[in-house]
Amino acid sequence: MGPTPRRWDEEFRSLSGSTEHQGASDWERLAVAAHMIGEDDSSAAAWEAAHHRYLEAGDGPEAARCSFWLAFGLMMRGHMAQANGWLRRTQTIVEDGAVDCTAAGYLLIPAVLGELGAGNPSSARDMAVEAFSIGARLGDPDLRAFGTLGHGQALLALGQVDGGTAKLDEVMVAVTAGEVGPILSGIVYCAVILECVHLLDLARAAEWTAALSAWCDSQPDLVPYRGQCLVHRAQLQQAAGDWPEAAATADATCRRLADPPHPALGLAHYQQGELHRLRGAFDEAEACFRRANQAGYQPVPGLALLGLARGDAGTAATTIRRALHERSAVHKRTALLAAAVDIFRATADAAAARNAADELVVIATGSTSPVLKAFSDHAVGTVLLAEGDPPAALRHLRAAAGTWRDVRMPYEAARTSVMIALCCAALGDRTSASLELDTAREAFTRLGAHPDVAKVESLAAAVQDRHSNPLSPREREVLAHVASGKTNREIAAALVISEHTVGRHLDNVFAKLGVGSRAAAIAYAMEHRLL
Repeated sequence: MGPTPRRWDEEFRSLSGSTEHQGASDWERLAVAAHMIGEDDSSAAAWEAAHHRYLEAGDGPEAARCSFWLAFGLMMRGHMAQANGWLRRTQTIVEDGAVDCTAAGYLLIPAVLGELGAGNPSSARDMAVEAFSIGARLGDPDLRAFGTLGHGQALLALGQVDGGTAKLDEVMVAVTAGEVGPILSGIVYCAVILECVHLLDLARAAEWTAALSAWCDSQPDLVPYRGQCLVHRAQLQQAAGDWPEAAATADATCRRLADPPHPALGLAHYQQGELHRLRGAFDEAEACFRRANQAGYQPVPGLALLGLARGDAGTAATTIRRALHERSAVHKRTALLAAAVDIFRATADAAAARNAADELVVIATGSTSPVLKAFSDHAVGTVLLAEGDPPAALRHLRAAAGTWRDVRMPYEAARTSVMIALCCAALGDRTSASLELDTAREAFTRLGAHPDVAKVESLAAAVQDRHSNPLSPREREVLAHVASGKTNREIAAALVISEHTVGRHLDNVFAKLGVGSRAAAIAYAMEHRLL
């Protein structure tokens, strides 16, 4: 059975027309209906009215619960001074009351969010567990759900991926079963899907996004959560290779969330930017990343990968290092680490690339996500090739390629085909290398990934070059600088070219000479008198 259809606009109009003699519970219903159709001021006024009605009836616990929801709504809209005032009033009622009440548990939720934001997941977990216990003892399903969600988020921040995702699934079951109120249902849907995306657990994200879509569709006049649903839909469309549809969804989402600005607007602009970056529209991507940042969303790793694509590998490395330093929560580092491996490889920082890949492996080991495992296999294969061990690299890359095919992620499959081709070339198997590059080129062309098409064509030409001295004058020049001990940045400065161009020349050198590392390329060139 799907979600029960609900017409919030009709409920809002009905309740708004008879406010004179309404009781506290009627004001509560009006507050919820107003929230669900985006009438935030009306919702706040109704929560306040319900609060006062309960106070007049001598029901302090219910009055405190209503003042909490008023405060929480103000928090979500960014009105922190007013929110803090109402939270303080809620606290006063709880402290003055002689009976146990759910508001004591609800007051823990902002504290949980604060501790998570401050990087204190252990204390956040303890508070979330206490909130759940109060909700369970007093029979409040919303408070139980709040506590379970916070518990799951804290476990993820502690690096306990299996335990954290289990809690997220647990709270989602309560939501899809209709046990949780409509306001909190929307909050939980959006929070859980966002955590799944951070974890690169795209199968779980897709499942819950489909459930969120059905929930939104059952409420045709719903306002607050449709935009967030569309953001996640665009992310999944991109992963599935439907880039035109993903772009259309992202554009529509930005328009929908812009007025008034929604908390998810920054993420929507970031998603726009990622699609532009992948298709080679670099100026448009930069503009989108700038808008994402202005809306409060850090545009990483996309901004760093944009720098790499533009040929500024040094700046890209600086950006990704800074982001990794700032973002300590394990479940929010996965995409950063995957990007870091490629960026550090381009700057010939083998140690940093190895560290990033190893950390990604640890995270993937604690997860049931096949996508995360494939990202870690791709990363390890990339590092092993750079370290000069193409046979070992191939084992990991083949495993990643199989997963990409299974989960139907064509762009990632094509990227892995490129790395497999480099391994084959390093082992002297130019025929297989050409086949892999042809496969990658077809996929990139179909997707519209123009920068990747150009890279593949350059590599394909290098693999097919069978002259006695296959290196071009520029490639020999780059390799001579490598042999003298220079880094990619130093070579770029000496030749007045970008680090990205240096990296591309080295990829071509490795492919032509059939080697997998700088040291092996130098040894081969010396032995065959290519320098």
